[in-house]
Amino acid sequence: MLEKTTRFNFLFDFYQALLTPKQRNYMSLYYLDDYSLGEIAEEFEISRQAVYDNIKRTETMLEEYEEKLNLFSKFQERNKIIKQMQLFLAEEKPDKDKLIQYLNLLEELD
Repeated sequence: MLEKTTRFNFLFDFYQALLTPKQRNYMSLYYLDDYSLGEIAEEFEISRQAVYDNIKRTETMLEEYEEKLNLFSKFQERNKIIKQMQLFLAEEKPDKDKLIQYLNLLEELD
């Protein structure tokens, strides 16, 4: 569950501008503020099922945006390359060609 929550927090960060205000509110309360479905329903005076349905539809939309735009996967890949570069640069005599390879990998992600 934690992995799913973390994923949707990132997807929400990347794609929230593409959501309606209502979708942003529900997702923010549910994933960022850790509200329960019942608490969100009470806050907006709607049924718990309506909140659940909206969140599930929004999750699907976020996954579709990621499938098309790949912002989160590029972010993950970029972070992985940066960590490799940090380890590489910590070596006593880093090879310039290897550094150029890492930089090219980062450039390819754009």
